[in-house]
Amino acid sequence: MFAFQIGRFDEAEQLASGVLNSDRRNILAAQVLGRALLMQQRPAEAIVPLQSAARRSSDPEVETLLAVVLAADGQNDEAIGQLRETAARRPPFKPAFLELANQLGKAGLYQEAIATLEDGIGLMPDDGDMRMGLGYMHLRRNDRGAAREIFSQVRAAEPGRHEALVALGKVLALDGDYAGAADLYRHALGLQPDDVVTRINLGKCLLEMGEREAGEAALRTATRGSAQLSGQAMIALAAAPHGRFFLRPSGAAKFLRVDKK
Repeated sequence: MFAFQIGRFDEAEQLASGVLNSDRRNILAAQVLGRALLMQQRPAEAIVPLQSAARRSSDPEVETLLAVVLAADGQNDEAIGQLRETAARRPPFKPAFLELANQLGKAGLYQEAIATLEDGIGLMPDDGDMRMGLGYMHLRRNDRGAAREIFSQVRAAEPGRHEALVALGKVLALDGDYAGAADLYRHALGLQPDDVVTRINLGKCLLEMGEREAGEAALRTATRGSAQLSGQAMIALAAAPHGRFFLRPSGAAKFLRVDKK
């Protein structure tokens, strides 16, 4: 587990395999092996040990991980089938509901995904993660009104939840309420100042509002020392009605003061 946590996935794989060779019933070792193989983009090799562990234990965490591995291997129907079985177990296992909704959404089965999350909320009414998942699913269907209502509910219940502030800000920005979105992004940055994506989104809103200097300053702060994020910032500069357009990416990078090192 420690090897996995520090990113030494090959070593975690070897250690977990060694444990399983001497103790086939070790569920934790099967989980570590499955996750290590998944992180190395070798999901097919994780299926058999996780299937064996799932049969022995009926552990919802193992079953959910097995479904994730099946989906990563392209066996989407099998993954959804496994998740449906796991989500039907009681007591309810939250990650199974969230993953099932995610896989259903990827398959374009939005109504079933929404129904799955609503069922989960019925069983776990105070769970913010389930409500956030439902809001995101409505947003994927472009039902911004429903998404806005749900994200607002989560924000009211958990005022300090960064994710809810950012999600609600995204909905407001899509609806053209850039001032409201900017306020939410500022609040979110107060909670997590290093969230550069939110800072870029704040810059976009400020540019849309005509606050050019403040918007450009936000984009400069977000991309400072990070060439990887400069592309998003350049698009934001060019797309906003009060932004800037550069003929060469190097000109935009210089304007943003991007450190390419």
